[in-house]
Amino acid sequence: MGDLSITVIISTYNSVEWLSKVLEGYRHQSYHSFEVIVADDGSNDETTKLIETVQQKYPVKLHHVWHEDFGYRRQKILNTAITKSNYDYILFTDGDCIPRFDFLEVHAQHAEKGYFLSGGYCKLNMYLSHEIDMNAISSGDCFKISWLKEKSKIGAKQTIKICSKKTIARFLDFVTPTKATFNNCNSSSWKEDLININGYDERMQYGGPDRELGERLVNYGLKSKQIRYQAICLHLDHPRGYKTNASVEKNNRIRKIVKSQKKIWTEFGINKGKKSE
Repeated sequence: MGDLSITVIISTYNSVEWLSKVLEGYRHQSYHSFEVIVADDGSNDETTKLIETVQQKYPVKLHHVWHEDFGYRRQKILNTAITKSNYDYILFTDGDCIPRFDFLEVHAQHAEKGYFLSGGYCKLNMYLSHEIDMNAISSGDCFKISWLKEKSKIGAKQTIKICSKKTIARFLDFVTPTKATFNNCNSSSWKEDLININGYDERMQYGGPDRELGERLVNYGLKSKQIRYQAICLHLDHPRGYKTNASVEKNNRIRKIVKSQKKIWTEFGINKGKKSE
């Protein structure tokens, strides 16, 4: 879809070092018809200062959507970002995922009405995450397996993702047994479809809120496409102190109801309450 304009929504929380690297990745995309919205779950002034500095010479519109820090409320700020988006197609990613130069190009090529796209990521260890600098991103060196292996160890699965050329990557996406689910670091969908299911369920905590949204998209009638080997991003390491057993159990209860009742609309999304007929 050559004329498709994309809104990239990047979720973040108090992680300026990683976010700066991610924003640098979007500076060097081969696809240029897009905007970036940083969906900020209550970060301090450091994030605001970073974005204001980057905005001055950024190649596309860069917006900052923020709300006050009242604990983990990622889904709420993502819903706000959805409503603020200026384009009909939305890509969701995280402030710890550096996109390869063709990342948006792949999403644009595979975007199709009636579908959402499901990508993956190449997970890096903490040492490699710190070793990647702006030069490595702008040159594309950090996406070369030789460069990565010179710095540290990298797993076989990640190596395959990074090394696979277009034809092989398409074949691997076709044969992979991994289900094409909606995920937080590399998924895209039409804004209209997201609005029609009322966006994210704001009750959800860490551990499955994106999959729950994808499950409602499927209930709504959408199909999914797998692009995990074609749309490549590097996942920088970080601690996950916000993940708890209680949050995962709560999310699983919500997802169970969505599945059993084939729910499409969440009463706890962009518009609060039941959908008006």
